[in-house]
Amino acid sequence: MRNLAAVLLTLVAGPALSTGLDVTVSGQANGTIHIDLFEDVAPQHVERITALASQGAYNGVVFHRVIEGFMAQTGDVEFGRMGQDMSMAGMGGSSLPDLPAEFSDLPFERGVVGMARAADPNSANSQFFIMFQPGYFLNGDYTVVGQVTSGMEIVDQIKRGEGANGAVVGQPDMMTTVVVTQ
Repeated sequence: MRNLAAVLLTLVAGPALSTGLDVTVSGQANGTIHIDLFEDVAPQHVERITALASQGAYNGVVFHRVIEGFMAQTGDVEFGRMGQDMSMAGMGGSSLPDLPAEFSDLPFERGVVGMARAADPNSANSQFFIMFQPGYFLNGDYTVVGQVTSGMEIVDQIKRGEGANGAVVGQPDMMTTVVVTQ
């Protein structure tokens, strides 16, 4: 569905700039993950992620919730920075207001990047997650913002958490740098 829409948009408006992220990870996993962001699917969420990345807000933020066979979550720029008290990691966001949901018909496949949120569908802020496996139960209930296009082997190496919530114990992996690409 997205490919057809992109082709039609290109025919009408000309080629659009494709925005992405290069996420350099260190810890148990080491390397760079490239994410293609879907500004045509979730423009407000992509704008938020790229603004935070451009400000350096994601640099040094850990993967605080990592569930085997499901996903790796990061992006808590308030409480999830390496070197801070990690007991609150995952409970914060940015100083910017929460975003309204931008749900789509794109499925949560392996490598899809989605926005984390609380129970309120309009509560996404800065946190996002990368799928290890398909999670179709998320379809239509969480905002899809992108897709890993290279470095999925790095995602697969991210340190797993423990228990049903996947809280990472000890030294978590972190996003050393997050750079916006075109």
